[in-house]
Amino acid sequence: MLKFAKEFHTLNYAIRGSRDILLFAHGRPDGDTVGSALALKEYLDSLGKNVDIACFDSLPDYLATLSSATFIHPDNLDLAKYKLIIATDSVERGFEKILPRISPDQVTAIIDHHPDITIQCDIMIVDSSYSSVCEMVYNFFVANEIKITREISTYLMLGIIADTGVLQHSNTTSHVLEIISELMKKGAPMAKIINATFNSKKISTLKLWGRAFERARINQENGMITSVITKADMTEFGATTEDIAQVATILNTVPGTKFSLVLSERGDGIIKGSLRSEKYKGVNVSTLAAQFGGGGHELASGFEIKGKIVETESGWKIE
Repeated sequence: MLKFAKEFHTLNYAIRGSRDILLFAHGRPDGDTVGSALALKEYLDSLGKNVDIACFDSLPDYLATLSSATFIHPDNLDLAKYKLIIATDSVERGFEKILPRISPDQVTAIIDHHPDITIQCDIMIVDSSYSSVCEMVYNFFVANEIKITREISTYLMLGIIADTGVLQHSNTTSHVLEIISELMKKGAPMAKIINATFNSKKISTLKLWGRAFERARINQENGMITSVITKADMTEFGATTEDIAQVATILNTVPGTKFSLVLSERGDGIIKGSLRSEKYKGVNVSTLAAQFGGGGHELASGFEIKGKIVETESGWKIE
């Protein structure tokens, strides 16, 4: 029996009984939260529902070739009008801010593959064993015998490709490959998706990466490779936080390293730490992230701390 079959049917029942539905994507949206939200929106639109996607940040520029959808800031929405609210992926990166504004008579649902989710909703579909939320949404469509169109296939593939690192990470299971095959049969443009998410890079991105790679250092004792990116770097190159996303993943490919850590300055005096590793390296980076109040998966985690990155004669430090 398909895992979450009961919850999938309950969610579809709630969808069928709701006219106004809100989808929620996490802040600093990536391919998985975007793909899962857009795939669900395509389905909901086909049912004639009134659907909006809420997010504290706009749709990333690099995904503009795949969708013209609009993400709306929650403060610009009348949250009370939605009978059903569905949050997809990394729900604790923004969804917790709007939950207090949701009344008990509104139905809430979470679809997430991150561990240690503490938020509680009416319908909980949470399991860290999945590669991506898009894999879970695919199973939702299968469980409810929903037609997967070319557009839906494209968005589902976007999330799976993004969260498996183009099928290179250890979360690429045989089931994931079967799904990718089915999505390709339905017309999902795999090459276009890979080009949009991984291969297409602005000159500002490449310059920022060069600065980060130049600063990379390896700790021979624990196998950690680290680098830092300051707000001044992003200003100098005209880059944004979107340009930082793949630095930790690339550094993690350096031979002889066990895991990577990239510290980057964000707004309001926040420093974000991004940790990456691989299964064969034997390092659970989520335990490291937890020491700083963060979390995530065993091989991809993060945290946020207050401070400023400062260069000294002996190296970089956080003040």
